[in-house]
Amino acid sequence: MLSFFRVIAILEGISYLALFAITMPLKYLADLPMPNKYVGYAHGALFITYGILAIVLWMEQKWSIKKGIIILVASLLPFATFYVEKKYLSDTAVA
Repeated sequence: MLSFFRVIAILEGISYLALFAITMPLKYLADLPMPNKYVGYAHGALFITYGILAIVLWMEQKWSIKKGIIILVASLLPFATFYVEKKYLSDTAVA
């Protein structure tokens, strides 16, 4: 399940960046709202999946409170899920 969470973390980060760096400007500057709608749906689903998996893995893996909170808060900040994946979830991450 941890490897699946790693994939979700990366996809959630990509969807966050796509939403705010690509589709929001298209919506407001080029009057093209449809890409924003679909990327927004995908980002929402990934965001919820990330949060649920983070909580489930927090309990399963017995992560510390600090680590669990960092991993949860990462979904709210651009680029943070990439950092979490590299620092806390990758095969080379310190336990």
